[in-house]
Amino acid sequence: MYKYNDFDSAFLAERNRQFRTQVERRIDGALTEDEFKPLRLMNGLYLQLHAYMLRVAIPYGTLNPDQMRALALLAQKWDKGYGHFTTRQNIQYNWPKLKDVPDMLDALAEVNLHAIQTSGNTIRNVTADHFAGAAADEIEDPRPIAELIRQWSTDHPEFQFMGRKFKIAVSGASNDRAVLKAHDLAVKIVKNDDGEIGYQVLVGGGLGRTPMIGKVLNEFVVADDLLPYIESVISVWNQLGRRDNKYKARIKITVHELGLEKIRELTEERFAQVRPTFGGADQALFQDIKRHFAAPEFRTGGTEAFDAAYDSDPVFRAWADTNLAAHKAPGHAIATISIKKHGATPGDATADQMRAMADVAEEFAYGELRISHEQNVILPHVHKNDLPAIHARLKAADLATANIGLISDIIACPGMDYCALATARSIPVAQEIATRFEDLKMEHDIGHLQIKISGCINACGHHHVGHIGILGLDRAGVENYQITLGGDATETAAIGTRTGPGFAYDEIVPAVERIVETYLEQRESAGEEFLQTYRRVGMEPFKAALYPAAEKKVA
Repeated sequence: MYKYNDFDSAFLAERNRQFRTQVERRIDGALTEDEFKPLRLMNGLYLQLHAYMLRVAIPYGTLNPDQMRALALLAQKWDKGYGHFTTRQNIQYNWPKLKDVPDMLDALAEVNLHAIQTSGNTIRNVTADHFAGAAADEIEDPRPIAELIRQWSTDHPEFQFMGRKFKIAVSGASNDRAVLKAHDLAVKIVKNDDGEIGYQVLVGGGLGRTPMIGKVLNEFVVADDLLPYIESVISVWNQLGRRDNKYKARIKITVHELGLEKIRELTEERFAQVRPTFGGADQALFQDIKRHFAAPEFRTGGTEAFDAAYDSDPVFRAWADTNLAAHKAPGHAIATISIKKHGATPGDATADQMRAMADVAEEFAYGELRISHEQNVILPHVHKNDLPAIHARLKAADLATANIGLISDIIACPGMDYCALATARSIPVAQEIATRFEDLKMEHDIGHLQIKISGCINACGHHHVGHIGILGLDRAGVENYQITLGGDATETAAIGTRTGPGFAYDEIVPAVERIVETYLEQRESAGEEFLQTYRRVGMEPFKAALYPAAEKKVA
C-alpha cells in the first residue's frame, strides 16, 4: 500500500495545524457556526443530530494494522468506544468533542490517515473493489489508479467548491464489487482486442432522490490519457452543472438534461485543451505509486489444516461457505469479517474488535485489511491453512458471524438515531430484520439476498440497488417505510421498483417476511437466487403478498 513521503507528511501536518487554529477560534467565539461550517467540512467534520461527527477517509478501503489500531484509539480515547464503517469505505465517529478533534486528526496523521475531502462539494474519498489485488477475476489491481486520483484531487484548486459533491469508484475485475454504475464517475480496467490494458469510463450514476444508472462515456482510454480525461469530464460538469438547485446539481442530472453524446462532445473538446498541460509527470508518479502495491510473497504449501477443519467442524464450515471468496494465488482465500452480528448495528465495530482485526491481519494476512462499501472488513490475503486459527480468534472477538451476502448482511445508514437529515430510523429496522430471520433459522436456506436501508431520500444506505430496498420517510410525523424490489449493485446494475404504499414501523419486518416467503414459494430451485426469481416472475406475486386487501378489492 502507498506510504507517505516527506511532502505528504508536511502537507498533512500544516493542514492539521491550520484547522487546530480554526477550531480554537470557533471555541472562543471568534468564528460563528456559519463561518466555521465551510472550514470544518473541508476537514471531514459534520454537525449531526446530537453532536459533531468526524468522518475519516480510508482511501480505496485499504488499511494496515497500525492504521486500524489508530482507528481503535480514536474510538476509545475520544468517542464512545466504537466507530461506524460506511458505504464509502470511511469510518465515522459520532460523539467527538470539538476541542478534541485536532488531537484526533494529529493521531491519524501519525499513521498516514486524515479526514480531508470526506465532506463538502469536492471530490470525495475514491473507493475501489474491496477485493482489489487479490480477486481471482481481476485484470489488474485498481488501487494505484485510485491513489493517483486521490493525490491529483486533494486540494485541487478547480474542484474545491463545486456545485455538489463528486464521487469516483474504480475496479479492475469482471465482477463489479464497487457499485461502479451508481457513481458520478467510475473507472473500470479493461483489455481491448489486442490485449492492451486501458480504462472504460462511466459517468452519470448516482442514487439519492433521482436515482440513475451510470453510462459508458468512453469505452477505452489509454493509460497516458486517463487523468487528463477525468479532469476534462469533471471540468465540463463543473462549468455546466446546475447551481440554482442543489437537488439537480449532480452530474447525473447534467448528463440527463444534455444527453450523453453532448457530454462526450464537450469532454473531447475540453480534453484537447487539458491533455497538452500533462507533460508526463502524472505517469511518472503513477509508475512510482504502482511499486507500493506489489503483491506479497505468497506462501506455498498444502491446505490440510483447512480441509480437516472444514470436514470436522460444522460451525467453521458454515463460516467458510459464506465468508470466503476465491483468491488469485494457489492455497489462499479472501476472508470477509462480518460486522453484522444478528441484532447489532450494521457497520459498527468496537475499539477492542478493531484491535483484534489488526492483530489477525498482522499475524496471518500479510498486514493488510480492507473496508467494503457493504460495511464489512476484509482480510484480502490469507493462506487457507491459517483459516481455522483466524476463525477461532474472530470468534473470541465476537466477529465470526457467518452471514456474508445473506439476509442479515444488511447495509444501513445511521438514520434518525444520529443523522440530522434523516426522516426515519434505519438501525432498529436492520436489527429487527436480522434477528427475526436468525430466530427463524432461514437465512442459509434463503441464500444470497441483499437488503439495503436508508433513513431518508439521500439514500446513504443504497436502498435503490438493494434486492429488497427500504426507504424510511416521514408521513405527517409518523415513520413510513417504502419498499423497492429488484435493485442490483453489480455489473448488471438496476434501480429497484417501488412495490406500492409504504408500511408503518411495526409493519415493515412482517412485510419483508412476506416478500421472502413469496420468493421461497416462487423459486424454481434452491439454486435460484432472489434476484433471479424476481426477474423471472416480476412484481405481481410480491405485490399480492404485500397488499392482500388491495388484491381482493380488485378481484
